[in-house]
Amino acid sequence: MIRRLVLFAALFVCSLCAHAAVYPNFPPHKIAGNLYYVGDSFEAAFLIVTPQGNILLNVGDQDEIKLVKENVAALGFKWTDTKLLLSSQAHFDHVGAAAQVVKETGAKFLVMDGDVDLAESGGKKDFAYSAPKYQFPPAHVDKVLHDGEVVQLGGVKLVAHKTPGHTRGCTTFTMQVSEGGKTYNVVIVGAGGANFGDAGYELVGNKVYPQIVSDLRKSYAVLHSLPCDIFLGAHGVYYGLKEKYPRSKTEGVNAWIDPAGYKAYVEGKEKEFEAELKKEEKK
Repeated sequence: MIRRLVLFAALFVCSLCAHAAVYPNFPPHKIAGNLYYVGDSFEAAFLIVTPQGNILLNVGDQDEIKLVKENVAALGFKWTDTKLLLSSQAHFDHVGAAAQVVKETGAKFLVMDGDVDLAESGGKKDFAYSAPKYQFPPAHVDKVLHDGEVVQLGGVKLVAHKTPGHTRGCTTFTMQVSEGGKTYNVVIVGAGGANFGDAGYELVGNKVYPQIVSDLRKSYAVLHSLPCDIFLGAHGVYYGLKEKYPRSKTEGVNAWIDPAGYKAYVEGKEKEFEAELKKEEKK
């Protein structure tokens, strides 16, 4: 788990610096029930299929959207059946192509309060990554979500939990899926918290986001409280995508059931945050 956290931190900083980096595609696949993976090898995207159209959670930037569209088609679904677009966080690597999705499908773009300005400004109003290289085409938000709000379509319900700190409106979604006569609690983590290192966040004395520490602590409390069977996240490395996918070919849904991994991830990110906070307080 520690190795995975370190790897993610390095990869995320790399993606921020490169911005235009294109990650290899990843085999689209069913996770359980009506929940599918359609992202690439690093930037996760999920498709929730319903009788009244589909819900897309995250799309990435202008490079990744090409892969997402290919993956949706490869699974036998129509891109134009996308009715709702959600986001884990309004950074370019999750919503950079949101405007294109809306234009091509007519989907409604739903964003958590706290991230609306970020999405509609195309990244210009981000507290940490507002430089031109992190910006993207602005996308109009059709509906503002609030903590605990339920997103519904075609009998499917997703609960939007506000878990701020990575962005002001970072969102963790929960839902239930059924597979093999059993029902599972799914948690799709919006982010594990702040970024540290050369491209990281300032925790102590952050003038543009003074409540970042209290927000992060509230977010960890929320994450600890969520019942989890199937652990997913805004980046595949959060939950071991590359390790679990090969197992899913023989184990099916059991490969994705990982409550212990979810607990370890949240605890690990919280400890990382507290260690960084102590480090900054000593300066």
